[in-house]
Amino acid sequence: MAVLIDSGIQGKTEALLVHRGSGDDITTESIESVNVTYEGFDGESHSGLTRASCVRVKQQYPEGTEIRNTRQLSVVSIEELGVVADLMGIDAISPSWVGANLCVSGIPDFTLLPPSTRLIFSGGVSLVIDMENEPCEYPAQVISEHYPEQGKLFVKHAFGRRGVTAWVEKEGCIKNGETVLVHVPRVRAYLHGKQHKV
Repeated sequence: MAVLIDSGIQGKTEALLVHRGSGDDITTESIESVNVTYEGFDGESHSGLTRASCVRVKQQYPEGTEIRNTRQLSVVSIEELGVVADLMGIDAISPSWVGANLCVSGIPDFTLLPPSTRLIFSGGVSLVIDMENEPCEYPAQVISEHYPEQGKLFVKHAFGRRGVTAWVEKEGCIKNGETVLVHVPRVRAYLHGKQHKV
């Protein structure tokens, strides 16, 4: 029996972006197409088969531990960015301001897609969603450069709408405008452990 199910949802690639900087500058720059390898997007600072562990997995590893890189890419939804912008009272949020590598449209509640969901592009590339990318202060700082009073509202309003991190399962090339199919795993709630104790 197939573990992954074609959801019937078809999205579209709205923007491709890469981060070429370093340090705290998270802004990404737009490109028309990108070569995608098992390490991630060519020219992207987060590419690599492994990475140093960070705050996302601080309960599992001491910071800086070499681990498999399942955070090769940051993926956002144009609709969710629009909702966040509306809640913040600003005109728009550019995917580049939040450090995105890929912006898609047409996928409802994008950030809520479960881990292991496949995003399969019409050109053949397949990405695997690792987990939700929770909002932090870095995008807020960039937004504040454009909207000085509203940037501080980003973390509050972007929770559950910040997009996901992903890694490459099938290599190839992605071009702007490509369609994206969504294949989801069968998901059951795991009702054990500390998170479910009253």
